[in-house]
Amino acid sequence: MQILVLYALALGAGISVVTQQALNGSLRDSLGSPAWAGLASYAGGLLTMIVAVFALAEPVPSLRVMAGVPWWAWSGGLFGGAFILLAILLLPSLGAATLFALVIAGQVLAAVTLDHFGVLGLTPHPINPARLAGAVLLIAGVVLIRE
Repeated sequence: MQILVLYALALGAGISVVTQQALNGSLRDSLGSPAWAGLASYAGGLLTMIVAVFALAEPVPSLRVMAGVPWWAWSGGLFGGAFILLAILLLPSLGAATLFALVIAGQVLAAVTLDHFGVLGLTPHPINPARLAGAVLLIAGVVLIRE
């Protein structure tokens, strides 16, 4: 039962990403700027995380803990910002289904590669025929879902 809840939450995360981009696209049209729409999106995300930190009563990490974090671990927001900007720019041209089929294909290909090599602190999970077949089928799905 617990795994079904986790799966449902993961599906909800996917739904929230697509919904976020549809809202960001609308904001882009209204503001006439993808950069301002992305900034507004990130400001809303920042406020959400501030509420989460307080709601979960998370303690502030010590300076010693923060100093021990690998330099590359701090760069996640850069990739998030690039994703938001690219999604805002590409959504009108590609449409939501094609954009997110390509995004998901990119995520799976990157995840399989990072898992295989154990990059960025991940536990290695070598590529096997089933994983490779899944990636190929996902790419086939991208081809089929295009407009």
